[in-house]
Amino acid sequence: MKNRFLKTLGLTLLLSVMACQAQERITVKGTQFYKGDKPYSYIGTNYWYGSLLASKKVGDRKRLLRELDLMQKNGIDNLRILVGADGGKYDFTVRPALQYEQGKYDEDLLDGLDFLMNEMRKRKMYAVLYLTNNWEWSGGMSQYLEWNGKGAIPVPNIAPNTWPQFMSYTEQFHSCEPCMRALENHVRFIMGRTNSYSKKKYTEDNTIMAWQVGNEPRLFTVENEVKFTKWLNVIVDLMDSLDKNHLISTGSEGKNSSNDSMEIFERTHQNPNIDYLTMHIWPKNWNWFKADNAEATMPKTIENAGKYIDDHIKVADNLKRPIIIEEFGLPRENENLNAGAPSVYRDQFYNYIFGRVAESHKNGGSLQAANFWGYGGEGKAVNETGKWNPGEPLTTDPPQEPQGLNSVFNGDKSTLEIVKKYNSELNKK
Repeated sequence: MKNRFLKTLGLTLLLSVMACQAQERITVKGTQFYKGDKPYSYIGTNYWYGSLLASKKVGDRKRLLRELDLMQKNGIDNLRILVGADGGKYDFTVRPALQYEQGKYDEDLLDGLDFLMNEMRKRKMYAVLYLTNNWEWSGGMSQYLEWNGKGAIPVPNIAPNTWPQFMSYTEQFHSCEPCMRALENHVRFIMGRTNSYSKKKYTEDNTIMAWQVGNEPRLFTVENEVKFTKWLNVIVDLMDSLDKNHLISTGSEGKNSSNDSMEIFERTHQNPNIDYLTMHIWPKNWNWFKADNAEATMPKTIENAGKYIDDHIKVADNLKRPIIIEEFGLPRENENLNAGAPSVYRDQFYNYIFGRVAESHKNGGSLQAANFWGYGGEGKAVNETGKWNPGEPLTTDPPQEPQGLNSVFNGDKSTLEIVKKYNSELNKK
């Protein structure tokens, strides 16, 4: 009897310890995130290429593990990750592609996604997994259109000055029934997966903080708002029906995805199954910041960013939901692509963004987190133009952009120190 009691006690204690060590689920209450029963606010990063780096065939798992460890040392526990790519036949796109043909998947890259998620689970890191892309660099919506008979994708980097054509082409997605059904099938396939390493169903794995519809889904035109909103509601409701355990967001840039209208942004995010809002801020792309005139343009950059943040916080407060600055970036001085090059203005911009998050966290505001774009780890530009070619080191800069332009590499120590500082501040007990 005594031995049985001791065994039972031992099992109880073991289960208690395991429960204490279990990864806690991220939830939303009002305008706040919670990790278990404690508020959760963070400085995370974009790490879209994580599952590619985790591939047995084309990746580098030792590098992946070193990068996860270094991120952890800097307090980074939240990674925004692309669930593969689609097509992969064009220059300037992610290759190899997870979904190489519609409904057909590269098993090695699925295994890479599982491996990445399991290694993050071991480190109690959280993933935001986005399931498609508005932009051509990973296939996404334009690839579904090509697959379903809408003609070849007008890839802007192959045919210069074709951005208007690309925008018009991709706008067709919200009217293409077979395209939308194919994306829904992709969502079902990924969300229905069981991790081959942890044996956990994705829908039951607390490593996932949120599922995200895609990267920067856009209306494109005011006339398309009704079709866009209907599509967005259908895909969000599908995701919610498949997984009640995890949060859902859209991946929107905010105003810049909404025909420069905060009213449209708010109208398209009314669905109560959208658990939190997102905004992206790109000062160089939006012509606020000029690298060749950095000192003069930096004050206006900060001013514009502040207004952009304030406008989006108002919408989050109206909808009573948290909001995240989940993409932002700035080059090093003179757009230097190399790790450790001077980054005074980048660091100044990071300090401003993180300071806004810290202030909101302190005051119980709806701005809860930021994911910088992005963590490039041990990657590097290997040619003068910075263009990425298959087989070269991956960075957080997409294939169509100079590699290293917005990446924070391991050697960018001053920037990583800022990240670490604010994560320490946000995680004070």
